[in-house]
Amino acid sequence: MTARDCERGAMQRALELARRGEGLVEPNPMVGAVVLDAAGSTIGEGWHARFGGPHAEVAALAAAGPAARGSTLVVTLEPCCHHGKTPPCTDAILAAGIRRVVVGAVDPAAHASGRGIARLRAAGVDVAEGVEAEQAQRLIAAFATLAVHGRPWVIAKWAMSLDGHVATASGESRWISSAASRAVVHRLRARVDAILVGIGTALADDPMLTARPSGPRSLLRIVLDARARLPITSQLAQTAGEHPTLIAVGPEAPQDAVSRLQEAGCEVWQSGQAAQTAAIAELLAELGRRRLTNLLVEGGPTVLGGFFDAGLVDEVQAFIAPKIIGGSQAPAAVAGLGISSMQNAPRLSIESIESLGNDCFIRGRVARS
Repeated sequence: MTARDCERGAMQRALELARRGEGLVEPNPMVGAVVLDAAGSTIGEGWHARFGGPHAEVAALAAAGPAARGSTLVVTLEPCCHHGKTPPCTDAILAAGIRRVVVGAVDPAAHASGRGIARLRAAGVDVAEGVEAEQAQRLIAAFATLAVHGRPWVIAKWAMSLDGHVATASGESRWISSAASRAVVHRLRARVDAILVGIGTALADDPMLTARPSGPRSLLRIVLDARARLPITSQLAQTAGEHPTLIAVGPEAPQDAVSRLQEAGCEVWQSGQAAQTAAIAELLAELGRRRLTNLLVEGGPTVLGGFFDAGLVDEVQAFIAPKIIGGSQAPAAVAGLGISSMQNAPRLSIESIESLGNDCFIRGRVARS
């Protein structure tokens, strides 16, 4: 096995380690690192385990100890060279006497991009970039979206029948998906920053929108409710003191309705936009300012359609049950304006297809042209 083969193998391991930080490190990126000796053997491993804690490079170097001198550090993301909650990783790398650094992805943040690599090279360290770059960039996609576009990564989720419906014509939807599928959804909820539904779903289902069991993050529950119609008797309003709840209203929301929701413990955020797609974009910018990294959009069809119409869906997680609902009045998964030409249809880059009970679970990212 060549030295480059060893480095690629170590990068694969570093990517695997990095994923251990999912849901724990945001708004920081997930990062993993491996230290290799001159023979290509692993002498230290580490990952960014929690927000505010040691970065992956520092953890891996600590694991390697004095043996790190003259060795190679393989890391999924460019080491930082600025002071944040922790000192610069480049300082730790230089102090450890690392000879070579192998980087998966360059940091996309404007204040950091390329600077860590330049600092290491200026100090005489051999730096290789772009090893397993596609996987490394996928790993930090949510972080990059926040850093570059100032908004959270948007995951659109729905459960539907084989013929594409999310409820019967009468509105019944419990339960289309299997218990196994619902367990996956709760694990997803447990690691995102916020979950969003429209007022139609809130009125029809009276959901709690919590993760069971709860995860490491404080889940913000969001309702798109232009006219502030959410009843204060709803489960969302009744539990607003226990679980953060944001009601996103429009410019025409009645002030008395807004006040009632605020008195119930809900935060009310008012958009200046009447059009749904514009209001969604404005809301995402607000969530970006709050440093939310991952937003789960659970519908219903009108809200999902609005996100797709605005071009603001990054990932899809769809659960397809082997059931036929039928009926021209039964709602489809995605409404909105839709597309007029097939060439404009959003395309998914499929990441996984698996069976959950009797359901088919498809996960993919929206391909950007």
